[in-house]
Amino acid sequence: MKSGNVRSGIAVFTAALLMSQAAKAVDLSGAWANDTAACNKIFEKKNNEISFTRESDQYGSGFIISGNQIKGKIATCTVNSRKEDGAVFHLIASCSTDVALSNMQMSFKIDSDNQITRVFPGLPEMQLSYVRCPL
Repeated sequence: MKSGNVRSGIAVFTAALLMSQAAKAVDLSGAWANDTAACNKIFEKKNNEISFTRESDQYGSGFIISGNQIKGKIATCTVNSRKEDGAVFHLIASCSTDVALSNMQMSFKIDSDNQITRVFPGLPEMQLSYVRCPL
């Protein structure tokens, strides 16, 4: 299969997954923090854009999802593929920091519209809960 055909197939597959996600009304867009009380210390909104505060890492962890972009304090990831498995979304993303590029697998369990849990397949005892910040 030619490289262009593979890319086209991946694009169609990703678009289909995004549409199926939209049909179920699961919207992960927004700022997510491990503590609701720290939302305004981790994130700020300027000119209708959400970003990290200068000292966000002192108050907790979090990330921002916008379209196919996931931004952390030190890395930005672009989602390349998604797979839905019940209430769990598995993502493969290309991530970059100031010094490195890597592919990463992330899995999120949808607990409610405003709460998700990052799960680590193969490590059921390791989970990180996040809440959507009301910015």
